Amino acid sequence: MAYKIDKTKCVGCYTCMSACPMGAISVDSDGRCVIDPTKCVSCGACASVCPVTAIAPEQ
Repeated sequence: MAYKIDKTKCVGCYTCMSACPMGAISVDSDGRCVIDPTKCVSCGACASVCPVTAIAPEQ
């Protein structure tokens, strides 16, 4: 189960990108972070550092 970023909550601080050990997070054209589900190993590192709780497991 991959994690997903709620782009309405993301403030573009990029803290999650630094925390991701798999390099699964990139920035889209709007300056918001997105997670590549093919690279995400569901470790939760990104969610644990997100200051605005924009990251959660996909349902």
